[in-house]
Amino acid sequence: MSVLKLIGVLLDYPRDELWQHGEELLEACDDPALSPARRRQLQAFVRDLLATDPLDAQDRWLATFDRGRSMSLLVFEHIHGESRDRGQAMVDLIDAYRKNGFELDARELPDYLPLLLEYLAHRPQAEAKDWLHHIGHIAGMLAARAAERQLPHAVLLEILVEAGEGKVNLAVLRQRASEEVRDDTVEAMDRLWEEEAVRFGADAPSQDCDPPHRSPARAQPREIQP
Repeated sequence: MSVLKLIGVLLDYPRDELWQHGEELLEACDDPALSPARRRQLQAFVRDLLATDPLDAQDRWLATFDRGRSMSLLVFEHIHGESRDRGQAMVDLIDAYRKNGFELDARELPDYLPLLLEYLAHRPQAEAKDWLHHIGHIAGMLAARAAERQLPHAVLLEILVEAGEGKVNLAVLRQRASEEVRDDTVEAMDRLWEEEAVRFGADAPSQDCDPPHRSPARAQPREIQP
């Protein structure tokens, strides 16, 4: 298992079968491309995950990535928001998958970060590095927010930043994250629901770029077929 595949698996919704592959996950942490310190951090993350009850780990994932948008694992949500450009970007990404012999087996959005990492794990190293370089600022901001919230996932995202070899200043991003108003509180979620009141008829918003609603059902096992 490559390090990109491993990071994607660990960022994804922790399905029950993950606990059946603990030894494989720990072995994958010992990747020579990583520094000894990063290997130890990854191993600690995996051991902590394996020591956690699956239901508790799943609840923690939902609380981390499914509340608010600042920790969204949908890459284009951070780039395009709800604009129509996001829809076209996803179409282009699906085309790239297909041109390289990959088909999505489930209805997961193509810009879902664990899915993108699974794809990049099968691509040439230079191409994968170029992708990670271009999304480095997104991974960096996610890493900064995770660190600010004292989430263990911060190390996974920092590794992605390092793999892209971009000029991402994590210290600056951490400072910015510390000054942000969090969008995952009860009050923030209530405001979001009020702002997104359902409208019907001619006043209804376009569905092309609606933010997806992630849930365990959407994060069921999916494969990318080469």
